[in-house]
Amino acid sequence: MASLQASALLLPSSSSSCCCSRKINAVIHVPKLPKAPFSVPKIPTSRKLIDELNNIRVDGFTNTIPVLQNINFTTTSSADDIKAQDSTAFATTQLYALLEAVADRVEMHANIGKQRYNWNTLLLNSINMMTLTAVTMAGVAAIGGAGMPLLALKLSSTLLYSAATGMLLVMNKIQPSQLAEEQRNATRLFKQLRSQIETMLALGATTEEDVKDVMERVLALDRAYPLPLLGAMLDKFPSKFEPATWWPSHQLLRKKTKSYERKQREENGWSEELEVEMREIVEVVKRKDSKDYERLGNLVLKINKILSISGPLLTGIAAVGSACVGNGSWAAIIAVAAGALATSANAFQHGGQVGMVFEMYRNSGGFFRLLQETIEATLEEGDFEKRENGELFEMKVALQLGRSLSQLKELARKTAIDEFASKLF
Repeated sequence: MASLQASALLLPSSSSSCCCSRKINAVIHVPKLPKAPFSVPKIPTSRKLIDELNNIRVDGFTNTIPVLQNINFTTTSSADDIKAQDSTAFATTQLYALLEAVADRVEMHANIGKQRYNWNTLLLNSINMMTLTAVTMAGVAAIGGAGMPLLALKLSSTLLYSAATGMLLVMNKIQPSQLAEEQRNATRLFKQLRSQIETMLALGATTEEDVKDVMERVLALDRAYPLPLLGAMLDKFPSKFEPATWWPSHQLLRKKTKSYERKQREENGWSEELEVEMREIVEVVKRKDSKDYERLGNLVLKINKILSISGPLLTGIAAVGSACVGNGSWAAIIAVAAGALATSANAFQHGGQVGMVFEMYRNSGGFFRLLQETIEATLEEGDFEKRENGELFEMKVALQLGRSLSQLKELARKTAIDEFASKLF
């Protein structure tokens, strides 16, 4: 009985279990999908992926991606290359700053040159008018009688002569015509330097040496043609004629320490014949052009010194003579004659711009000295690759002397040279 009850108790439990099992199977049963005609590709390994990306066919051509060839992505430019690029960029920036300074100097020298040329004209006219007026008053005082009119004429003439003497002393000291010529030369040379800087920037690949060279040339020009008068003005009456120097002093280049083949020399446009030709040109410039300009410069310097002393001395004598008018006939003659001579000397010196002529000779002498030093420094350079191209250098020398290449060669071939090297000056 007990067993029947136990089995009766178990039967409903098993039936319920079967029902639950069937229900669960119905819920989670998923029909099988048919097999697809394609297969999912396997993900390739990293090395395989790189090889496939490196070989991509486009229209039948294989295109290799160079970036993926080295998986470690090494940089193409080294630290030295980056440093060199930064140095070039900084040098270019410095050259642009120097270009602005040079352009400003061009304007300054041009404006001050016009101002000093006006000084020469205005001072010359003023002093001559004062001197001629004093001469007239001294003559009238000598003709007139005694009394107050005579005293007034004598006093006016003496004051005018004295003022003219003081102004002449200042004018002869600063030499306005020479100052104006200095500024004209400085303007031309600064314009030349500006063009050279622009060429360097256009060609590119500037270096610190280029910046240093330009800086030295700017400072050398500032020393050769100073703007201020007090304390920095050039000596207008040196003891001896010296050519102007507006370039940095050349240090002697190292001489050749090894021999070079003729082939290596000719690769840069140089040859033995060209070197001989340049040496002959230097000798002609030294013997004819430089020597002649030195002679003329010394002559003009002496004339300028004599006139600079004569003008103030004559007006001073005329001032004393005009003060003594009425005490004798010689006083009036001295006052009138000395005043007339002073006017003539002043007109010849400053109207003829003797100081400007002296500065012109000084500048021309400097030009020939620079030409000599440039040729000698180039020939002393033993490494022909460091020289300027020989054919280009020859053309520059010919143009500076106002000659063609054939005329330059002809000048160098002459044994007895009677003509000057330059046809420009």
